[in-house]
Amino acid sequence: MADIMEKLENAKNFVSARAGLVPEVGIVLGSGLGDFAQRMEIVSAVDYSDIPDFPRSTVEGHQGRFLFGCVGKTPVVVMQGRVHYYEGYSMQDVIMPARLMAQMGISTLLLTNAAGGVNKDFAAGDLMLITDHIAAFVPNPLIGSNADSIGTRFPDMSEVYDRSLREQVLACADKLGISLRQGVYCQLTGPSYETPAEIRMLSAFGADAVGMSTAVEAIAARHAGLKVCGISLITNMAAGISPVPLSHEEVKQAADAAAKRFGDLVENFISGLAKPTC
Repeated sequence: MADIMEKLENAKNFVSARAGLVPEVGIVLGSGLGDFAQRMEIVSAVDYSDIPDFPRSTVEGHQGRFLFGCVGKTPVVVMQGRVHYYEGYSMQDVIMPARLMAQMGISTLLLTNAAGGVNKDFAAGDLMLITDHIAAFVPNPLIGSNADSIGTRFPDMSEVYDRSLREQVLACADKLGISLRQGVYCQLTGPSYETPAEIRMLSAFGADAVGMSTAVEAIAARHAGLKVCGISLITNMAAGISPVPLSHEEVKQAADAAAKRFGDLVENFISGLAKPTC
């Protein structure tokens, strides 16, 4: 843990010196959703590859950099691409970005992702507000020595996705006339997509959507005392529901088609979140 904390401190010092502002909100952009950055007033950019001991994004569609700037009047730090457990990183590396953003001063973290639809009432292109998650199929990111300076040994997870933030997102969607599903997200390890039998199991467990990220980041963020909100873009219906073989290209195409609705919703939500300092 001492080594982890030293790496985190070094990364914080490096990034904060180049940020140009103190962010209040962090945003993680999932697969195919990186174009939201065009809606920002960008102050600075820091590539992950330049940060000491920081994991790099290796997946197509994840540009791999922090952007600092403003969405409306809200100062933000945006992760234009994330890192995943399936890329071969340890869970400590996977959650390092969330912990780093907490160290840089954010109080709220918005997590977004591309996900497969498990709920048969959903359709490709839907946006889903995450109400809860299932993370029982991936290693808990808090395993190991606890960083008492970050959070308690046994953090409560009875409300991972903040109710008041969810109400604000729903109000924004209603104002904009955007249809917004609500449901439970399940994280699996990937990188292979799920089998039809696994999807039937997840449905029986109460999952509405499935993906390869997000839940462990949310756990780390709550451990650090952040308020968390999550939005999934349903890019495809999961195996056994859709007769079409799954592909990453399909994910990117669905993200492109939903880019405006996603961007309008997130921009409206973030603009109304924080004390105006930009």
